[in-house]
Amino acid sequence: MATVSNRIPTGRSSERPQAAAGAERPDIIGARAARTLPGLFRARVARTPDKPAYRHYDEARATWVDTTWREMGHHVERWINALAAEGYEAGERVAVMLRNSREWVMFDQAALALGLVVVPLYVNDRADNCAYILRDTGARLLLVAGIEQWRPIAEHETALPALRRVVTLSHAPAQGSDRFVVDIATWLDRGIDDYTLPATAPDDLATIVYTSGTLGRPKGVMLSHYNILWNVEASLKPVAVRSDELFLSFLPLSHTFERTVGYYLPMMAGCTVAYARSIRELAEDLRAVRPTLLISVPRIFERVHNRLLDRLEGRSLLARALFHKAVEVGWQEFLHRQGRARRRVQSLLWPILERLVARKITERMGGRVRLAICGGAPLSPDVARVFIALGLPILQGYGLTETSPVISVNWEDDNDPASVGHPLPGCEVITGEHDELLVRSPAVMLGYWCNQGATSQTIDREGWLHTGDRARIENGRIYIIGRLKEIIVLSTGEKVPPADMEIAIAIDPLIDQILIIGEGRSYLTAIAVLNPDRW
Repeated sequence: MATVSNRIPTGRSSERPQAAAGAERPDIIGARAARTLPGLFRARVARTPDKPAYRHYDEARATWVDTTWREMGHHVERWINALAAEGYEAGERVAVMLRNSREWVMFDQAALALGLVVVPLYVNDRADNCAYILRDTGARLLLVAGIEQWRPIAEHETALPALRRVVTLSHAPAQGSDRFVVDIATWLDRGIDDYTLPATAPDDLATIVYTSGTLGRPKGVMLSHYNILWNVEASLKPVAVRSDELFLSFLPLSHTFERTVGYYLPMMAGCTVAYARSIRELAEDLRAVRPTLLISVPRIFERVHNRLLDRLEGRSLLARALFHKAVEVGWQEFLHRQGRARRRVQSLLWPILERLVARKITERMGGRVRLAICGGAPLSPDVARVFIALGLPILQGYGLTETSPVISVNWEDDNDPASVGHPLPGCEVITGEHDELLVRSPAVMLGYWCNQGATSQTIDREGWLHTGDRARIENGRIYIIGRLKEIIVLSTGEKVPPADMEIAIAIDPLIDQILIIGEGRSYLTAIAVLNPDRW
């Protein structure tokens, strides 16, 4: 066991009041009441049947359309009937390869209700990688958008002996080797209603999510119903999510961050989720949907930040001065609200600067975003400060697929954008050898699918999950300082963590992507992908 240099014990929830985050909110369906993920869905349908659950853009009608929880309940029942007709047994695996949509949710809930294990695939993943995951899990069924998504994978069909059905959302006819391909309408019509739902337990396997490894094939992370439900409920304690929130979902549901925080969390809290049409149309969708809460990754904020700087270059000296003054004064206002600074005389300028500068920028994101949860990668504190100062509170968090995924998040009234916040209530964190962050909580995975060796290397005998991230813990906050395997050892013997340098360089709008190398050399080299819009 690594030497413990800092520890935050289970139960830190008692250290801070949670009333501001909406403790004892009656709209929340807790993990104990839900028991399982389909139990959560059924409870939500029963509790708020006429409330909008999902919003999507109807291309035919050229408008945004709501679907209520009651309507979702009817849809999911049809999907359960269709899956039941396939004759699968509880515990068998089924895969989904769709963009974020109501159909993703319908499939997920139907499969989970039948005790099946859902395996999400990325729509832009390589065909050979998808085939590997399908083969590794022994997936029996695959849901795709259209036949064009299946055909590249079909080239590996002989290596997929367990796969017996491919369902497409489109109505393209199947031909040739696609003998077991069926369109969604035909498949749903084949459904049966003579079946019995299994008695799924909270600790049963719910999903296998594959993580992209730096070397070799990805590993399948096994998460139980309770892993995810506990993580969702714990995430709701530090963050005040109201039942009238409107989420805009644009990160892939195949990623655990979006699936847990952008799908199951709104379901537990009784919120509405709108599905963005695409990343390309995200700016337009933000203005049309006007969400109140965003789940995002740093790259989205970095791009918006760079566009702001681009626009400023063409503006007058006065406009640039007003922008920078708005950021300066807005940041001081934020520090004052956080109790970390006194209000200054220049704060009197904030109402004017807010109207002339900040409001125009926040309106581009819909004008109603009151919280943005950022995770998946480090966000530059400098970029975060700009948005926070202009009135868009960004709460940076941290997690891993192996922890369902949230480990920590900043609190609204205790937000340090240089950190990844406080651990969730009930989550233990310590730092061990080489400052590695170790985590222990009910959200820690069951293990890696068919890979006990990797499981034993990641979770020690005392139940601590080794994250592979280096961290320091100060005043209860976690600060990620790099990856253990990212340390560059120069020929001089000097050890260099590249993460801070990469983050600092990536702030420049000229840079789209950056990588620092130098292992075994006496110097460092930066490999950069330039922003095509700036060259």
